[in-house]
Amino acid sequence: MTSSPVRLRAVDAPGQPDVTPELESLYRGFEAELLVPLWTEIGDLMPVHPRSGAVPHVWRWERLARLAEEAGRIVPVGRGGERRAIALANPGLGGRPFASPTLWAAIQYLMPGEDAPEHRHTQHAFRFVVEGSGVWTVVGGDPVPMNRGDFLPQAGWSWHAHHNAADRPMAWIDGLDIPFQYMAESQFFEFGREEVTERTTPERSRAERLWGHPGLRPVGVGRGGPGSPLLSYKWEYTDRALADQLALEREGYGGVVEPGHAAVRYSNPVDGGDVLPTMRAEFHRIARGAETAPVRETGSSVFQVFDGSGTVTVGDRAWSVARGDLFVVPSWTPLSVRSEAGSSDSDSGALDLFRFSDAPVFEALELDRYAKDA
Repeated sequence: MTSSPVRLRAVDAPGQPDVTPELESLYRGFEAELLVPLWTEIGDLMPVHPRSGAVPHVWRWERLARLAEEAGRIVPVGRGGERRAIALANPGLGGRPFASPTLWAAIQYLMPGEDAPEHRHTQHAFRFVVEGSGVWTVVGGDPVPMNRGDFLPQAGWSWHAHHNAADRPMAWIDGLDIPFQYMAESQFFEFGREEVTERTTPERSRAERLWGHPGLRPVGVGRGGPGSPLLSYKWEYTDRALADQLALEREGYGGVVEPGHAAVRYSNPVDGGDVLPTMRAEFHRIARGAETAPVRETGSSVFQVFDGSGTVTVGDRAWSVARGDLFVVPSWTPLSVRSEAGSSDSDSGALDLFRFSDAPVFEALELDRYAKDA
């Protein structure tokens, strides 16, 4: 008879039964039949508030980029390995390549002239470009340019490949719901064509020509599949929206989240919902010298500093962050951000933050909660 993985220990503690030979015998019977009584587990299974296995952590862009560059010299891209993608591993999750229990984030690196071969998977994904230009992602045969500040969502089970048409390497951030689908045991994967044949470089993708007109929806096109049909959200529009919010605040009008804090959410032009079924993407701009109020939310988030510098406080951890740095906020862990004076490409020293989270999952299951700390 194989030993049981269930291990029960009678303890002398409040709320627990008296430790007796009869109780010990009962527990051995539970173990043999693979049974676990709730009274020994309730504090862990039903805590008074979420207690994430993930912990707050920051990854420095300078170190990530250096290691990705080294991987570019050593590790080939091709069928089998598929992508030169290096995932963030939260130190609280036992070495798994997960930024949080539900979110996967990685730096992907492509050398000049390289192709990342075509494949598809049920995991929903996006790319966010913090540095460079010249790579084209091809989604469903539609070539989409990637430039600094662009956000490129891609619904699950879409054929996709990448091609670097530039004369220098390029790195960007990938975000996927791999941990969530891994936990749900719902994932599928399929190889596609061996070579990328779409090597044209149009100014705008076909998806952008159809769906990239603010407030206008094409009448002759149906809803389509899950996720946004718009494959690229250009930085120039994101930047303008944030700048306009802060300008309106200075003029005495509303529109910001809180004083000095502008934010936008990337939305599906079909219905105004989230761009992907399992992930939400936002962009936040904290004006020079402004500080956000501490907030807690169920679900986890990953942030990347797009520009500027500041101080981030996540739970009892605080870091100075600068361009490119990434950090994770576990479920129900308070977050506050302070912008610092310094050089910036945007809005006179503001701190720009790209954020993605698992909020759509929590909202769909009515498990979302939000609270401001005093």
